[in-house]
Amino acid sequence: MARSAKSTGSSSAREFAELLAAKEMVVVCGSGGTGKTTVAAALGAQAAATLGGRVLVLTVDPARRLAAALGLDGTTIGNTPVQVAMPADCRGELWMAMLDTKAGWDELIRRHAPDAALRDTVLANPLYRNITGRFVNSHDYLAMEQLYDLHSSGHYDLVVIDTPPSRNALDLLDAPGRMKEFFGSRLLRWLTVPYRSRLFTIASKPFYQVADRVLGSRFLQDIAEFFILFQTMEAGFVARAKEVERLLTDDGTTFVVVSTLEAAPAREARYLAEALQQRKMPLGALVLNRVLPAEVRQPAAAKAATKLAALAADDAVVEQLVLLTGTQGEAVRHVLTEVAERFRDTAVVAAREAERRRELETVVPLTAVVPTLAGDVHDLAGLLTIGEQILGNGSR
Repeated sequence: MARSAKSTGSSSAREFAELLAAKEMVVVCGSGGTGKTTVAAALGAQAAATLGGRVLVLTVDPARRLAAALGLDGTTIGNTPVQVAMPADCRGELWMAMLDTKAGWDELIRRHAPDAALRDTVLANPLYRNITGRFVNSHDYLAMEQLYDLHSSGHYDLVVIDTPPSRNALDLLDAPGRMKEFFGSRLLRWLTVPYRSRLFTIASKPFYQVADRVLGSRFLQDIAEFFILFQTMEAGFVARAKEVERLLTDDGTTFVVVSTLEAAPAREARYLAEALQQRKMPLGALVLNRVLPAEVRQPAAAKAATKLAALAADDAVVEQLVLLTGTQGEAVRHVLTEVAERFRDTAVVAAREAERRRELETVVPLTAVVPTLAGDVHDLAGLLTIGEQILGNGSR
């Protein structure tokens, strides 16, 4: 059970800033369409601006929207971090990287191969590219590998990772465990035993010969040979997977869940928060994005909307507005009535949001709210505006 959630304001912003200042890695999770990528970039940008140090934002989101948000559309971004130009008064540095699966696998083989000959043999295997592209959710595992490398390099004071949408994020977090399980799997034994054993019997030979005729010459043998080579690197893969799992539950790591207060994303956020807690992963905060202002639910606002609707029937007021706006009377009456009605609808939505927020705050230790903005965020200035809503401006 979480402690009492904090309300939005200077107090929650200060606590959120203190949370990030005390951590080395922030994993940002949430369902698609909630602004998760934007929030991850905003956290990184504002942390660099106000907390200082070297901050890296790493995205594994296949949509790759983060570069556009940081104004890096024309820049080639991959495993190698790229520095983002920040305002002159920024206290730290902001860097960005995006997962490159192809380059990541090559680097993985180079790291874990016991010698150069085996390394070159694996990289030259005709099925290497095809298999690794589909192997054990390789995108997820490589993301965890890269995250571990970037964190342990010591080059960055804070690493913010933007994960894929919600339940896929759990695949990402479970990837190291799946890698460990794979090396002991029945499938791996089935593929490799016939080629390892001298008991490659008369009974098994016809099956592989038929398979080769159907699937292509040496198809299964090429697969088996690849995985035999792969098994020689088992110790390195398993040891690293354990280290990655430890990193995800380390005191220096925190998870931030991003959601809107619409029904489906809110349910997904609760599911994700509870799943993280079940995995003993440190849930630090919830960011509620695109939230309607609390003022919408105030009795004074409802009274104003009612008065606005009544004014549509007041000929004197309508005539004044006609003179001020240069429009026709019927248009003025329609706008007054429509605005009042739409406000009532908005107030109902705001009330539902407030209830969902109360429910979510029972499972998270800290809540930050980003209000609905007038337009989309598509540049660094917009990201810093969102970041200030969450972390404050650095003043105490």
